[in-house]
Amino acid sequence: MPSHARERLLVAAERLFYEEGIRAVGVERILSESGVGRASFYRHFPGKEDLVVEVLRRRDVNWRAWLADRVERSGLAAEQQALALFDGLAERFAAEDFRGCAFINTMVEEAAPESAAHLVAHEHKEQVIAYLDGLLARAGYAEHEALARQLALLGDGAIVTALREGTVAAASRARGVAEALLGGAVKVA
Repeated sequence: MPSHARERLLVAAERLFYEEGIRAVGVERILSESGVGRASFYRHFPGKEDLVVEVLRRRDVNWRAWLADRVERSGLAAEQQALALFDGLAERFAAEDFRGCAFINTMVEEAAPESAAHLVAHEHKEQVIAYLDGLLARAGYAEHEALARQLALLGDGAIVTALREGTVAAASRARGVAEALLGGAVKVA
């Protein structure tokens, strides 16, 4: 565990929220797991919701950096780079600690669209779509934004299906559909 109290709180909370759910984990449990005292917790976070939001923001930055790295290392041609999303998801699905998407899970638990956690989770999904849109635009696809939204939908569906089925197969099935979408998409001349 890191030595700084704030960092220990964030590390413990991220792990516990992902493994058990936001609502299932109380502040006492986070304090116990992190080894941080109550007074220190409240010096860093006004309340649990603020901790949840910070955990999600950090996870967003890390997840999008992971995706960009996965795309860069994929070796795929520009027209195919967005498919690296599905190759990366297959890796995630194979992980022993895979519990779905932290952002989808958050939107289910914090269903009120105006809640701070729901808003951060929603923004993460929009940022992923924007990243895919950039890849597709650079590759010359005419309807790149609509295509990015379709690929993100396939990715989210694959995540939920992998969780339901307990296998990595959903990633390759979603990739196959994505390949067909890209194959039929109009390119700018």
